[in-house]
Amino acid sequence: MTARRILFLSHSHAFGPFRVGSHHYARALAADGAEVVHLSTPISLAHRLTGRISREALAAVPRGPHRDGGVTHLVPRTLLPVPYARFSVRRELERHALPTQFDAIVLDQPLLWNDALRGMTTRLIYRPTDLYPEGIKHTLQQRILAASDGVIATSTEVLRGLGTLTIPSIVISNGVDVSHFTAENPQPRDAVAVYVGALDNRFDWAQLAAWATQHPTVRFAIAGPSGTPPLPLSANVDLLGAVAYDELPALLHSARVGLLPLSDDPLNAGRSPMKLYEYLAAGLAVVTRETPVLRADPGIGQFTYADAAGAQTALQHALDSATPNAAGIERAAAESWGVKAGVLGAFIFGV
Repeated sequence: MTARRILFLSHSHAFGPFRVGSHHYARALAADGAEVVHLSTPISLAHRLTGRISREALAAVPRGPHRDGGVTHLVPRTLLPVPYARFSVRRELERHALPTQFDAIVLDQPLLWNDALRGMTTRLIYRPTDLYPEGIKHTLQQRILAASDGVIATSTEVLRGLGTLTIPSIVISNGVDVSHFTAENPQPRDAVAVYVGALDNRFDWAQLAAWATQHPTVRFAIAGPSGTPPLPLSANVDLLGAVAYDELPALLHSARVGLLPLSDDPLNAGRSPMKLYEYLAAGLAVVTRETPVLRADPGIGQFTYADAAGAQTALQHALDSATPNAAGIERAAAESWGVKAGVLGAFIFGV
């Protein structure tokens, strides 16, 4: 039987500190026998000249196709950022002697859309990971929906944000690489609270500062690239910079609590943070701002807040919880990327 050929068109490449859903799905489907190509947002000369990507980060990204874990990764280079660059997925694949016809294309980066994609597959699946209420991504999203055969959203809020659909749809929340994050012999943890992720306008620096001030004996370890706090932080906050994916388990295994301090940014309403299950798999209790997607579940060590007072209470509950968080580890095991890849594959080839 000929292996199924699948193309992922993703917003993020796999050579930085973050691993996103498309990376995990690509690897899982390749392990199941599919021929998988993963093409991500091009790196432009404009990004390099303006410092949007550092020399070190650029040096880590291979030029041309790179085979890893059974997946062929490709990160194009352009003069201008997409969609302003005259970029074609088909031409880029042809330039590197890669296939241009696929049994399925899974697209999560609207900026990579053009009409030619429709002719490259019999199954075009849109996998939105964020809310796009306006702007160029909203415009492109409407064109994608008109051409797609199905939608796989990462949360109910993201699906709701698409409006009324006339094509099949499903919600598959982000998962976790259980074997990567679960400790072989989990040990009790010190009073350390950790955050791993982007430090942009979706991160609530003020809430972090308040926690650190009110819990001076707790160490707050904050891992993420390019984080410049807009306000003073107390001495018990450590800004670690970017931490490589392979080094994350050791960091998480040193902490008792995983933080998701989401800001007031309305786009946070639809987020399905991968860190939720990564924290739980690593044996941490979790404290997160409550959203339509993220709800309290004290039984698995997941505590939420809606205001400043609630944030302090939630953190105290998490610090007082059993360590390591055995119930959270068990819950995370049911959210593995392998399980979710099976659901994703069944949907793609069932539409």
